[in-house]
Amino acid sequence: MNLIKLKVDKFQHYLDNLIDELNKFIEINFFKKYTTLKSSGRFVFSWIFLVILLITVVFTQNFMLNDYYQTSKFSSGGSLSLGVTGLFTNANPIYANSSVDSIVSHLLFASLFKYNNKNQLVGDLAQSYTLDSTGKIYTVKLRPNIFWQDGQPITASDVVFTYNTIEDPNSQSPYASSFQSVSVKALNSTTVSFTLPDSLASFIYSLTTGILPQHILNNIPPIDMSSVLFNTANPIGSGPFKWEGIEETGNSPSNAQSQIDLLPNNKYYGGSPQLSQLIIKSYSSNRNLIDAYNNNQVYGAIGLNNTNLIKAKYTGYNFIYTAGTYVFFKVSTGVLSDLQVRKSIIEATNINSIVTSIGYPTLEVVEPLLINQLAFQRAYQQYGYNLSDANNILTQDGYILAKDGYRYKNGQELTFSLTVLNSDLKVAYILQSQWRKIGVKLNIIAQDPSSFNLSLQYHQYDALLNSISIGVDPDVFVYWNSSQINNPSTGNLNYSEFSNKSADLSLEEGRTRLDPALRVIKYQDFLKNWQQQVPAIGLYQPRLLFISHSVINNLSEAQINTESDILNNVSNWQINTVRQTY
Repeated sequence: MNLIKLKVDKFQHYLDNLIDELNKFIEINFFKKYTTLKSSGRFVFSWIFLVILLITVVFTQNFMLNDYYQTSKFSSGGSLSLGVTGLFTNANPIYANSSVDSIVSHLLFASLFKYNNKNQLVGDLAQSYTLDSTGKIYTVKLRPNIFWQDGQPITASDVVFTYNTIEDPNSQSPYASSFQSVSVKALNSTTVSFTLPDSLASFIYSLTTGILPQHILNNIPPIDMSSVLFNTANPIGSGPFKWEGIEETGNSPSNAQSQIDLLPNNKYYGGSPQLSQLIIKSYSSNRNLIDAYNNNQVYGAIGLNNTNLIKAKYTGYNFIYTAGTYVFFKVSTGVLSDLQVRKSIIEATNINSIVTSIGYPTLEVVEPLLINQLAFQRAYQQYGYNLSDANNILTQDGYILAKDGYRYKNGQELTFSLTVLNSDLKVAYILQSQWRKIGVKLNIIAQDPSSFNLSLQYHQYDALLNSISIGVDPDVFVYWNSSQINNPSTGNLNYSEFSNKSADLSLEEGRTRLDPALRVIKYQDFLKNWQQQVPAIGLYQPRLLFISHSVINNLSEAQINTESDILNNVSNWQINTVRQTY
């Protein structure tokens, strides 16, 4: 028993010594060095904090200065949706007459000629053209290696087929009047000739209609061409985009909507477009289009009348039409058949005030040709604003100013009506106010587009506020020649019913002369008679407003001839951006 106790005591002593040695080791190697370790730790921590701070500052500076050494660069790709007012009915270019149809057709079908960004006529499918010495035969040479979207080659036979179809009365194309008695012939697979009955300097400007594929439509009777499935389900063209599909919604005309999806045409002679998809959405009214834009349902909107109801951010583009807005006086009947009345009214019209009020920069229209157009001459511009002279003219013409502020002649009040579109009411009210100052009582008849078009067709008005397309060439024969007063085939476009033998001859000779200098001379009699007879009052060149949620690269403002011309360089449009270091 004593032996066991001795061994336990010895082991306990050994254990106590071990604990003492461990305590001494900890004290020597940790606690005595703690003060030094604590001081060193502070130093190390300070350096670590400084490094972290520097890294943070560098990253922050890099982020803040990003815009100084990086820039956004436009790139290819992206889907662009464009909204337009109207209903889609037909993509066939020989029938496309509405805004929506014309835009879709313009994207799907290339033509012989088109307009560039400077509104100059250039070749599209056509490489070049020549005109013979008689001025009657235009010979057009096609580009090499041009193809339909299904891979078939485009030939002169397609061109002949297209224009023969337009000219065929059974086809009922609205463009038929431009090609009456024109003979179209394929000279070989890449050359086509147009033989006119008479010389016409402006004819080349009519060759901007999309070309149709003969190999697809050749067996369709002309009378069925306007309703063939090709026009609305799967059109095959040669333009920058190709058909993907269509979706139609809405159960009434008030909410009808079409969505046409288009893809890049990789067989397009000008190269595949930059966009990966282009969507055209049509809306039944301007208000529906504005709502769609405000709700980000479309990226851009074409042809809005104003921006008053637009709440979303937008970039605006003003495209000025080669067109003129005029007040047309129907000179054949009523009070406006009196030349002195017309002279007084034009001198009571403050054009500058009207142009200022319309809210966008444009040019005044002061004669039947546009400023800077071939044959335009300042010497023949319309009478200027002179309120005193306007009052004197009416007084000398027997119109007496009564106490009610209006003029009377032989008991008859000096009054007439002005027919306008609802969208032009602002200008109409300005005219009403201006003419009131010389004692003219103007009644305004505001109409929706369908009623207005009927008034145009049947000349049911005293005076008319309307815009007419003039174009690049100065041939305005259809608007002012007496043969066009009652000519349904060309639309009864002589709205003033202006008839003057000297002006008729001048218009006829001016359009048939090929030498530009000679054309200027030949048009002088027309301009002079137009100035003296006052069949209308020129006001301003109208515009097309295009808005988008952001900038579209390679889209720039320019003069245009038709609404679809804003898409002339759509192949180059870009909306995608990437960051680039420089």
